[in-house]
Amino acid sequence: MYIILVYDIEEKRVGKMLKLCRQYLNWIQNSVFEGELTEVKLKELLYKAKDIMNIDKDSIIVFKNRQEKWLDKQVIGKEKNDLDNIL
Repeated sequence: MYIILVYDIEEKRVGKMLKLCRQYLNWIQNSVFEGELTEVKLKELLYKAKDIMNIDKDSIIVFKNRQEKWLDKQVIGKEKNDLDNIL
């Protein structure tokens, strides 16, 4: 399934969360990631993320879609990480 993950994490934990999310998804903008994951890999990512975050102060939002082709994405301004250039 196609995933968009967005997080709002206190500054002292941002580095750990960034490193974790980059293991599973493509970084596209500050605190925003996208990519294809199986349900098992998504559960694994969220399980590890819960160990990093403070549930009372931090948040993660996950948008799920069956396939990327069903998502109409529009970027206005400079795209931070253009995935079309990856071979």
